[in-house]
Amino acid sequence: ATAGESHSELFNRVGDHIVARISDDFRPQALANTAWAFATSGVAHRELFKTIGDHVAELGILNFFDPRELSITAWAFATSGVSHPELFEKIGNHVVGPGGLGSF
Repeated sequence: ATAGESHSELFNRVGDHIVARISDDFRPQALANTAWAFATSGVAHRELFKTIGDHVAELGILNFFDPRELSITAWAFATSGVSHPELFEKIGNHVVGPGGLGSF
């Protein structure tokens, strides 16, 4: 993505593959890096972003995200233009909750 090249067909195929296989085995860094790569590429794979957002919001795994992974994930969603209100609400609550801002 930082090479200034984007191959939308490749990103769409990879996105489809990830959507079909996302599980609890995906660690926060993998989720954040995946969202970052797609946002940086300019390929807004809406189903992938929805799946990542649902996965993070529904599992309540935000406590396992370090500040960098959390900010990358939020940035990727904002940059891609894909809305996920539930995820942003959970991120906001997490950041302002007990111990939230102290970790940043």
